Amino acid sequence: MSRVPPPTSTTSPPLRLWPGLIAVAIQWAGRFVVPQFFPQALAAGVLGGLALGLVIALWWLLFSRAPAAERVGAFGLTVAAVAATFQGIHPSIAKGMMGMMYWIYVIPVVSLAFVAWAVASRRLRAGGASTGIRLAVLGLFMVLACGSLAVLKTEGMTSDADSEFAWRWSPDRAQALADEGDIAPAGAGNVGDLGARWSGFRGDGRDGVVRGTGFRTDWDTSPPVELWRREVGPGWSSFAVAGDVFYTQEQRGDDEVVSCHRLDTGEPVWRHRDAAKFWESNAGAGPRSTPTVADGRVYTFGATGVLNALDAADGSRIWTRDVAADAGREVPYFGFSSSPLLVDDLVLVAAEGQLVAYDRASGEPRWFGEDGKYGYSSPHALTLGGVRQIVLMNGIGATAVSPDDGRPLWSHPLPSNSARIVQPAQLGGGEFLFSDGEGKGLRRVAVAASAEGWGTEERWESIRLKPYLSDFVVHGGHAYGFDGSLMASIDVETGERNWKGGRYGSGQLLLLADQDLLLVVSEKGRLILVSAKPDGFEAVAEHPAIDGKTWNHPALVDDILLVRNGEEMAAFRLPS
Repeated sequence: MSRVPPPTSTTSPPLRLWPGLIAVAIQWAGRFVVPQFFPQALAAGVLGGLALGLVIALWWLLFSRAPAAERVGAFGLTVAAVAATFQGIHPSIAKGMMGMMYWIYVIPVVSLAFVAWAVASRRLRAGGASTGIRLAVLGLFMVLACGSLAVLKTEGMTSDADSEFAWRWSPDRAQALADEGDIAPAGAGNVGDLGARWSGFRGDGRDGVVRGTGFRTDWDTSPPVELWRREVGPGWSSFAVAGDVFYTQEQRGDDEVVSCHRLDTGEPVWRHRDAAKFWESNAGAGPRSTPTVADGRVYTFGATGVLNALDAADGSRIWTRDVAADAGREVPYFGFSSSPLLVDDLVLVAAEGQLVAYDRASGEPRWFGEDGKYGYSSPHALTLGGVRQIVLMNGIGATAVSPDDGRPLWSHPLPSNSARIVQPAQLGGGEFLFSDGEGKGLRRVAVAASAEGWGTEERWESIRLKPYLSDFVVHGGHAYGFDGSLMASIDVETGERNWKGGRYGSGQLLLLADQDLLLVVSEKGRLILVSAKPDGFEAVAEHPAIDGKTWNHPALVDDILLVRNGEEMAAFRLPS
């Protein structure tokens, strides 16, 4: 009798799911959960998210135990969905983060959808669904995953690199204000005395220091009083104040706008328009610099390089220049950000780290400085050893030139390859604090002249205070500013930290020197009084001001505080 062999099983082994589940859990925890508690871990989370996307692909292709046709088909379908979606996403996402935004977000989203489908696929397979049906279900998962990005746009990022997503069809803020009519000519010119009261960026000394104040600090019983509140177009400009009016810059539709408003009511007086629009993914649309007002004129510098001299009374153009064309430079990635500096008969701006000087009366170029590679800070006027100088932070480090002809005086190279933003702080005795760029901290540098010429010597470097987007101030032998999203103070003699506290994002601050107080505007638009003393962090008072991401510097004239962001601006009377 012959023996019949047992039947051979044709059932494929079950899918091996646990590597994919573990990988996607780690991917999402590192990319989206951990950075909420430890913002400094975001960079590692982004790189880890991309790497784990590759791990998930390798798991599926090599170790999932799926049939060969399903392995190749599912992987190919996913790649095709990601590539096809890229063709139709909003330009703000396609160009965001230097072209990396789509990939930084789509890989974790698609990874999660793919692993979720793999779990569902095992159930479908057990129920007898064919490979074609299972791949059709994957197609539905990919439509949902990729479609979630196709219906979004980004309006910028916070200082913690969180994207500010909005629906693709939501109104563009700059465009929404484009149709608002210009001011009737009858309102222009009737502005009275135009003596400068807050000449421009960070005040008259560009140091954020205000003296002669005596404000009350019991804001629970005597809070700041709101005088007015108005919509404003996107932009990161601050204010210049002359007489009873102030000036700022904003984006309205396809025009960069310089606007003049009454200080007591916020009512618009005039608007000047230039057909220019700049946008990048971190900060969004709009001009980046702050007007400078003096002698009946307002000088403004737009993000694409338009430099204007305007009549402060009615906004009429006196002269205009294209700085990008004059300097032979492209518009930098984050736009021209330098606020105009007035020295004698010159107007100076930084064209991406290169100083350019113009004649104040005619607008004709007077001299061009040496190429500083890149940078987003503003020129700084000071005197050392009786010699007037213009100091600029740029891609080289700190450089100083003569205002007369742009002749180099001294330079202190800084090691990091960083586009520097923060203004220098002069300590006296020819010594400075320089920010070395993002995450690099401060350096104390001595500058002196000798028979051989100017020279520099570094005293110390410290990572105990690392200002980057936000400027810092010096008071009583100590520096105060933002260290990431926290505030911090260091001893300028040693570079050692005094304290750290107060999570206010990347806000801005003013020093009320006579009261030993910092007037802080947080990144979320809150007003905070912080003690400017080295013995510990103390938040003295707090009050809501404006809503939305606030990177703009405040301005303080007498007891009126002006604050703004890319959505609204407001004035508050501080209690005296």
